[in-house]
Amino acid sequence: MLFPTLDFAIFFLPVLVLVWTVGQASNEWRKIILLLASWIFYGAWDWRFVLLLIASAAINWSVAQRVHARVEAGERAQPWLALGVIANLAILGFFKYFGFFLEELAPILTRAGFGRDLPLIEVILPVGISFFTFQGMSYLIDIARGHTKPASFLDITLLMSFFPHLVAGPIVRASHLVPQFARVPTLTRGMVAASLLLIVWGLFKKTVIASELATGLVDTAFFDPAAQTGPDLLAGAYGYAVQIYCDFSAYSDTAVGLAGLLGYRFPRNFDQPYRAASLQDFWRRWHISLSSWLRDYLYISLGGNRGGVWFVCRNLLITMLLGGFWHGAKWTFLIWGGLHGGVLAIERLWREWRGADARPIIPRPLAILIIFHIVVAGWIFFRADTLDGALAYFAELAAWRAGVALTTPLLAGLILFGLAIHFTPPTLMPGMARRVAAWPAPLLGLAVAIAILLVDAMRFEGVAAFIYYQF
Repeated sequence: MLFPTLDFAIFFLPVLVLVWTVGQASNEWRKIILLLASWIFYGAWDWRFVLLLIASAAINWSVAQRVHARVEAGERAQPWLALGVIANLAILGFFKYFGFFLEELAPILTRAGFGRDLPLIEVILPVGISFFTFQGMSYLIDIARGHTKPASFLDITLLMSFFPHLVAGPIVRASHLVPQFARVPTLTRGMVAASLLLIVWGLFKKTVIASELATGLVDTAFFDPAAQTGPDLLAGAYGYAVQIYCDFSAYSDTAVGLAGLLGYRFPRNFDQPYRAASLQDFWRRWHISLSSWLRDYLYISLGGNRGGVWFVCRNLLITMLLGGFWHGAKWTFLIWGGLHGGVLAIERLWREWRGADARPIIPRPLAILIIFHIVVAGWIFFRADTLDGALAYFAELAAWRAGVALTTPLLAGLILFGLAIHFTPPTLMPGMARRVAAWPAPLLGLAVAIAILLVDAMRFEGVAAFIYYQF
């Protein structure tokens, strides 16, 4: 069930009504309604994996109880914490990486004479498994660190199943959302206005910009780079940078907006990432919930900034390699993560050599341009289906052949508009929300309806699944 579809609207509107009628009388019933709705939302894709979702929540809730009991008693909680983390990784590893390791081991086992004994198992990847397993692990680690308290089974199950962020984030931590579940939420005019603006803005970015760039340019360019011209391949790389930003930030904006209409606040997940003047700054702006998760639970666990500069660089490289592998079991994701980790390490060495307080020697506009093109080069590996496909893309781009142009003025305009979004004032959307909140309710409803109709009129045929559904 995709957000920008009629099916989702038919699903969400009754849920919204039930939550603000039945839910006002009893907060427990409110949470039960949201939980059942979340299972219906997830089950619309495949009902079998609702059981996996429930099992994952049960494992994390029960292990968290034991971890907390040992922390309170002053005993070692690490064995139970390790068991919980291993259980989460085992679930994630089986569904997401079984095929990859089997494929890589196949040639070795065949040479050893065991090829005929390899199991023929096709594993279906549950949508959003990376997101809800990461939420489960962060809950366990926060319990062990004393950063949060154990929650009820209902609250933890709802945390991991809550449909606005279930399949593609943001990764909302228990310490942020569970306290909100504990009280009956309120809905202000400001929250309604801000939420509706985010939903309409997300609808536009997804259905107009991201979908048209995907179908009109990016998919064709990456399917067969040898058949495209040099300018079209360059436009395809820029186009994918805009597509993945508009696609993923649209999902996050919609998730934040839907949660807001239900009375809950999600953290912001994107902050104009292509304005970054360093790769470190990029990761403070891009998929903020994942980058902060990797920092708090992986990078710091590896040692973080403690130790010498080479030790820190090692931690950065390992963190980003594993971050790349989190996205999928492909060598292209590992190379993408390695590229980011390597550049982050170089930036760290540079700051160490020049001093943290030294003035930048590269003007900020030029630094933004350099970092943007490093990110775009990484996106080519990220988007390509295979390593050979990514290398072929770079080779054909370097050859720079002429020919019939694939990139139309409309596609070029969408790329430029998607990049221009990054240089609008950060206060623009909050300011619009404050002004819209002052409108009478009938006028606000009419304006939103007209905006949705305009977006629907501008969008092209069909709505593709969000890119991050596959992760």
